[in-house]
Amino acid sequence: MRSAIPERERWLALGILAVVLALVYLVLVHPWWTRPMLDLNQRIEALQQRDLRARMVLAQGPQVDERIQQQQEQAARRPGFMTEPSPELATASLVQRLETTVAQASPGNRSCAIINRSPMTDVREQRFPRVVVQVRLTCGIPELAAVLHALESGSPRLFVANLNVLSQRHFADAGQAGRGAGVDVAFELVGYLQPPPGGAGAR
Repeated sequence: MRSAIPERERWLALGILAVVLALVYLVLVHPWWTRPMLDLNQRIEALQQRDLRARMVLAQGPQVDERIQQQQEQAARRPGFMTEPSPELATASLVQRLETTVAQASPGNRSCAIINRSPMTDVREQRFPRVVVQVRLTCGIPELAAVLHALESGSPRLFVANLNVLSQRHFADAGQAGRGAGVDVAFELVGYLQPPPGGAGAR
């Protein structure tokens, strides 16, 4: 019986010692050593992942540069914006483009003629400045289709807006002998300029 008591006290002392050590770990070691080490490991892992992503992006640099160069070359071959430095010059270019297109669709204006072409002032503030010419044509159906397609598919990019068929009739153009079925149409021919540096396009 006497030997059993010391044995039990020994185990009780060991238990108390274990509890004390656990408390010491939780109070002193874990918050002041273990947790900072765990946080440091997480930060190291995050930095390693960020470094890996950065290396992957840098490795794609030549492909990205090549793609950008291809896009720039394509844009140079087929520019979307008009190259004139002012709205006045761009308007004159629109009118010249219209006249050339109509002449190509109907040589000598036999089946298509320009009745009116009037520049329009667009006072609205826009990201990309635009120039507009109000156009009225008297054309045969095939010639009108050819004119509209040529205007919108050429370079720089132009747009036909507010297309209205005003009337359908038989017509003869300015002393031409032949007559043919045609339409009287009106539309706006629109082109866009590059935004000025530091202007509306930069905001």
